[in-house]
Formats: sequence, C-alpha cells, structure tokens
Amino acid sequence: MSVESVPRLVGGAWRMPADGRAIDVLDPADTRRIVARVPAMTPAEVTELYDEAARAARTWGAASPLERGEVLARAATNLRARSSEIAADLVAEMGKTRAEATGEVAKSADFLDYYASWARQPYGQLLADARGGTQTSARSEPLGTVLLITPWNDPLLTPARKLSPALISGNAVLLKPATETPLVALHLARALHDAGLPAGVLGIAVGRTSEIASALLDEPRLDAVSFTGSTAVGRELQRRLAGRNVRVQTEMGGKNATAILADADLELAIPVVAAAAFAQAGQRCTATSRVIADRAVAADLLVGLRKEAESLALGPGAEAGTTMGPLVSERQRTEVLRHIDRAREDGANVVTGGFVPEGAKYEHGCFVAPTVLGDVTREMAIWRDEVFGPVAAVHVVDGFDAAVEAVNDSAYGLAAGLFTTNLASAHEFAARAEAGQVSVNLPTSGWDVHMPFGGFGDSGSPFKEQGAEALRFYSRVKTVAIRYGR
Repeated sequence: MSVESVPRLVGGAWRMPADGRAIDVLDPADTRRIVARVPAMTPAEVTELYDEAARAARTWGAASPLERGEVLARAATNLRARSSEIAADLVAEMGKTRAEATGEVAKSADFLDYYASWARQPYGQLLADARGGTQTSARSEPLGTVLLITPWNDPLLTPARKLSPALISGNAVLLKPATETPLVALHLARALHDAGLPAGVLGIAVGRTSEIASALLDEPRLDAVSFTGSTAVGRELQRRLAGRNVRVQTEMGGKNATAILADADLELAIPVVAAAAFAQAGQRCTATSRVIADRAVAADLLVGLRKEAESLALGPGAEAGTTMGPLVSERQRTEVLRHIDRAREDGANVVTGGFVPEGAKYEHGCFVAPTVLGDVTREMAIWRDEVFGPVAAVHVVDGFDAAVEAVNDSAYGLAAGLFTTNLASAHEFAARAEAGQVSVNLPTSGWDVHMPFGGFGDSGSPFKEQGAEALRFYSRVKTVAIRYGR
C-alpha cells in the first residue's frame, strides 16, 4: 500500500522537500500504519518562510479588513466542504472518534467565520484633544510576522483559533504544528490558500522541533509567538524570548477540578463529569482531572463514574460504535500509565480501568482503559501533576468551603467547575474559584469561539485567546494627532 507524501506551503506554492526528507505520521490506533509522510524541513527552509512572510506582511497589513475577512469566510466554506476528508485524516493521525473529529472541523470553520465578521467592526477611535484645530485618533495595526506553535491534541482547532485573529489583524503567519499531528494543519493551509490568501502570508513550518527550533525562535524578524502546550515548554519559551521585543502568549497546562456538593443533581453531574474526563481520551487542556466530592454524595458519585467509564466503547476512532479512541502515541500511553502506577503506589484505589486492554483490536494501538481513582489525597502526585489522559482522581471533602479550597489547591488555573442546586453557592464559587474559566452545572470543557479563553497561574499568560480579547495580542495601538488649523 502506497503512502501519500504531502507537500509544504511556502511562498504561496506547494513544494516537496528537495532531498526527500520526511516524517512518518502514524495511526495511534495501529502504529504499524503510516498515515502520510510530511516534509522534515531544514533551518534554511524555515528562514525562507520568514523571507516570504516579510514581503507579504507589508501588503497584507495594508489590505482592507474587508478583503481579509472575505478570505477567511471563503476558507471557512472550504473547510466545511471538505469536512469528511479532513475529519478522516484527523481520526487517522490523532485517534479521535469520528464524531469528535467532525466537531473539530466545524468549530475550526466557526473560528474563521467569527473573525471574518470583525472586518466590519471599528479598528480605531477618535479621541478628544484639548489643542485647537487638532484631531486625535487611536488606530489598531498588525504586529508584522507572528509564529504560532500548536499542540497535537486539537491539531486543527488550535491553529484555527490562533490563525484567524492573527490574519484578520493583518499579520503574516508561520505555523508550527506538532510533529505527531501535522496533517490537518496542512488542510487548514490549503483551505486558506484556495480562498485566495496572498502568497507568503502563511507558511507552514513542518518538521522536527529539535531541528528547526533555533531557526523559528532566533529569527530577528519575529514579532510575536503564540504557544499552546505544556507548562514546562511554555516556561522555557518565555525564558528564551525574554529581553527581546517579541510579544509572547502561552496557553499551557491544566489540572482542572470539578466539585460536586451535597445538594448537587447527581443524575446531571455524573454523565457530564465523566464526559469532561474521558472525551478525547482525556487529552484536553480543559478536561476534568480532579473530582472533588462532598462526603454525603461521594459513594454514589464513585459508583456512577465507574459505570460511565465502563460503558465507554474503547477502540479505533474510525470504527463504528467507538466512543473513546486511543492516546496519541506510545510515548503518551507510557506517560499516562506511569501516572496511574504512581497513584497506586501512593495509596489511591483504582475503582476501574488503569490498564491496557487486551485483544487483537488493541494489540498495536495506544489504548488505556478509562480510569477512576478513589481515596485520593492532596499529598499525592496524581493530585498535582497533569496527566493528559483518561484519568479522573476523586477526593472527598466536607462542605462548600473545603470544596473551594480543594479546587484552588493547584499551581494551575485553567478551568474549574461546580455542581449545585443552590444559586448562592454558584455565584460565590464563580467569585472564589482561581481559574480563567468557571462552569456551574456544566463541563469544564467546551467554550465557544466568541468567549475569551485562557488560564491563571501556571496555565497561561495575561493574553487571552478567542473572542475580542484575542485581537489585543495580534495588534498594536498607534495614537495619531493631526493639526489641521490654527
């Protein structure tokens, strides 16, 4: 069976690597299968992308916002028209279920459409000036050339979330997709290219990070970096760029907690929490990883979570009936199992899961059974460390104040949730939870494109993504005073 070799986008043209350098993209449901081969770019080829971006940034930045918006809107239409093909590749390279992949394509198109609509919004304002015969305004301008570094867990959605505000703001963009999942990022590039995005405005830096990181980050023409990934890598990126006039945005790790109070509606809470913990095999930055249960409902909650976990149909994402796919790679599976083993050693009780399933269907894949851990204490590593897998750690508390304290007992601060039927508790929790995203009687995951998104603490930087807030990162403000008379 032949394997497709996918070209890279540079200067508005699709090119194959001259020397045949390539990266094999593997199917996590069966790692014997090569999904595609993508270029393994060299540092010199990355510099070529910056050359193209420098030329394109001037004309794209000077273009009318209406022209930019039309390109984004057409690209959204292209994504939707190719949804079936793109979703199939997303399932193949990342392991999501078909339903999860199809939803990701739809939401990625929504990002393009939403930011296309900003073309008709004001991008400046008039300001009162005490000087006679003078008109003063504040104008929004693009930064220039921005680098987007995106992760493997949402390989289409995260690039779309960053690209859309960057492009509508008038910037040229280099996109560095994760090495494990580069294929659907090239689909996004094709949707924009076919929509009429001018040559050089977007370049895709496909390659091994260890080989091209210096060319990407040490480039003097770089104006901003938006990164989504682990906290360790995000912090290293911040240190590396410190002291330079490069704007940095980091959306990093999470150890999200949902508290279930004694008055919670368990029939609502249990399936919602289970979905937030196990959807996408737990590989979401907003996944519920810590479950904090009031002692009055803890036993029933554990029974319910176990039933939900055991009802999931584990298998290849492309297989009919699958409701939870594999982890993205063998390395990620090994890491998740290490966290579970450490939790056992620390005294946690494995209520269900915690193993690699047996059978021919799972033999060559990166599968881990959905796992519920009980008897978790706040001294355990499983309480503190991000797992990024299908693992829910349950900790028991007494009362509302103890629940809030436990939710906030983390270096991270991305998402927090509460289940209660008491309106006063809901509002107090929203005020006291130290997280950038707070949900009541809802999952910690699932935020729409127009809602500001980002975390506190070790989960992120001051710049938010999504909504109007995202435009602040990709723009600079110039104040202009013009004297037109005496």
